[in-house]
Amino acid sequence: MSSFKIEGGHSLKGEITPQGAKNEALQVICSVLLTSEKVTLSNVPDILDVNRLISILQNIGVKVKKNKSGEYLFQANKIDKDYLDSPEFKEKAKGLRGSVMLVGPLLARFGKGCIPRPGGDKIGRRRLDTHFEGLKALGAKFSYDKDDHFFTVEADKLHGTNILLDEASVTGTANILMAAVLAEGKTTIYNAACEPYIQQLCKMLIGMGAKIDGIGSNYLVIEGVDQLIGVKHHISPDIIEIGSWIGLAVMTKSEITIKNVDWNYLGQIPSIFSRLGIKIIRKGSDMHVPIHSKGYKIQNYIDGSIMTISDAPWPGFTPDLLSVILVIATQAKGSVLIHQKMFESRLFFVDKLIDMGAKIILCDPHRATIIGHNFKSQLKGTIMTSPDIRAGIALLIAALSAKGTSVINNIEQIDRGYEKIDIRLKSLGARIERI
Repeated sequence: MSSFKIEGGHSLKGEITPQGAKNEALQVICSVLLTSEKVTLSNVPDILDVNRLISILQNIGVKVKKNKSGEYLFQANKIDKDYLDSPEFKEKAKGLRGSVMLVGPLLARFGKGCIPRPGGDKIGRRRLDTHFEGLKALGAKFSYDKDDHFFTVEADKLHGTNILLDEASVTGTANILMAAVLAEGKTTIYNAACEPYIQQLCKMLIGMGAKIDGIGSNYLVIEGVDQLIGVKHHISPDIIEIGSWIGLAVMTKSEITIKNVDWNYLGQIPSIFSRLGIKIIRKGSDMHVPIHSKGYKIQNYIDGSIMTISDAPWPGFTPDLLSVILVIATQAKGSVLIHQKMFESRLFFVDKLIDMGAKIILCDPHRATIIGHNFKSQLKGTIMTSPDIRAGIALLIAALSAKGTSVINNIEQIDRGYEKIDIRLKSLGARIERI
């Protein structure tokens, strides 16, 4: 198992281009199963989770050709359905949370979808009821092997229906949407997730011949079609990585330009950073983060009460950036309450920041109060372990800003979501070594 060794306390400078969006990539890669024709995807991030999913597709029988860096051609014209019941599939798929989105396309096109209970980040319960309740509403027969932790859905033909999701699940919406595009008749999905990833998936499916209305809203209307065709799709920049680069620049008092940012998909990210007193400059399609040499001050509410930053389904603030916001707050002027509503274990990495000298009160599994140092007391290097992707990048940012040397173990978690992060950080002047 690899680790990062970081010599912190150094200012960085330069330009960086964000990778393709991880969450979008996992969805659109699964959608190639919906057609027998060729599908070309570009700006595919070279990260562990995406590479694992591509490997699973190859084992299922999908033809995969890498045209060049970041661009793949897929063709699912011949599938080995027997592989889905194999021990190898069960072992590989359970280690990847995104593999659950194979179920909808497989069910819609081949009449059967199955998946082991997936793993992924250790951030609390992430139930799959929304996925399977939606697929059952479309006419699928559901079964679950409790001994093997194996889910199966089967149907000779799916039929459109009205679906009210019990939660605005992004992956649940994607799964049901991909099944509905090949169902017979009209399907409506209310309380659908409307994140940029879902919007991009809808645009790709429309390019394949699907009929979808309501893109960008929480009410999707799908008219089923008999078959879909091939398409070329470009994956959008990763908004979570963009937010991570902002946090890195601020904490290390660096000047960084983030290239080719899709401002239309950033949502509340710029305004949430501005609440922490962080300045972001728009330069065309680029984002410039200047040096915050005098620090940054957290705003209060207009009545003077402490600022609370919390996550919510889109267009609310993404939960994937709360860890970065929390780390940034450790060196701000003022205090802030971070409220992680959606996952009950995502704040359990703060003990490592406390060991580094941060002033944090963990109120309960969902809330933490941070009292900023205003850079008057620098974080100290330490040895720590990354529990999940987003906590991992937050700890990496903390280590790069800290005085002394830090070691981060279990960096496979970071590699799952961030492409060649050590090499890209070195291009900005970071002193980081993979060991």
